[in-house]
Amino acid sequence: MTRVLMFAGQGAQRVGMGGAELFDRFADLVAEADAVLGYSLRDLCLTDPHQRLDRTEFTQPAVYAVNALSLAALRADGQPDPDAAIGHSLGEYNALQAAGVFGFTDGLRLVAARARAMARITNGAMAAVIGMDEAVIRLLLRRAGLEAVEVANLNTADQTVVAGPAAKLEAAAVLLKESGARAVRPLKVSGPFHTTHMAPAAREFGELLTRTPLAAPRFPVYANRTAQPYSAEHTTRLLTEQIDHPVRWRETVERLLDTDPDTEFQEVGTGPVLTRMLRAIHTERTP
Repeated sequence: MTRVLMFAGQGAQRVGMGGAELFDRFADLVAEADAVLGYSLRDLCLTDPHQRLDRTEFTQPAVYAVNALSLAALRADGQPDPDAAIGHSLGEYNALQAAGVFGFTDGLRLVAARARAMARITNGAMAAVIGMDEAVIRLLLRRAGLEAVEVANLNTADQTVVAGPAAKLEAAAVLLKESGARAVRPLKVSGPFHTTHMAPAAREFGELLTRTPLAAPRFPVYANRTAQPYSAEHTTRLLTEQIDHPVRWRETVERLLDTDPDTEFQEVGTGPVLTRMLRAIHTERTP
């Protein structure tokens, strides 16, 4: 049986995530995080006194840190390395950290820089389209002249995330619902992530990545960009392109299941977001 760890990304945040016990147990790592970020990670995650948890520049470091602390807890309790790891968008950084590509603190520095670059792209939004095929979504948007709204996350056969300028996305939501989508649900993000609108952020962050030492992964980590395992020589390019290209989540999960139908997935970190997606993918694959 193949064992796979999976890590959620932005959108999984909630006040209270991690819990006080986790922050107490790894106080040394929390202190390192505070030194990098310049504010209290514990306060941000557990109480959010300044109402900043849903702002990209705060969300991404918080989710990354809670995912990483949760992984540290599993390892401290004796759980061995998995056979592979995957992460959705931001969660991919946790998968790479788990595989030793960078350490906790270096990963947090990268995530904080990525968040700042992405937060600079404003006036955008994302929404999950439920009950409509991806190809139909693309066709409807193109016919309506709404090409500025792009497919961003290919999550399951029944759920595709689209993103773009806020006003265009509102028009797209009306179109898609009138054309048969069961629902179009806004996401808790502040920009049109994983679309061509994020190209300036990808360029900015890519410059930092080229100066960052990255080790080869100890076990396979599947890239959002390609749905294939990372190789050491392509990590910088794939992480750069991840910002302004779609997340191929369903394809990634199905590749693992095609290799081993009995693959065991374990979600680590903030909540059951990916577990619900996994359940949907299993259902879609069942005759």
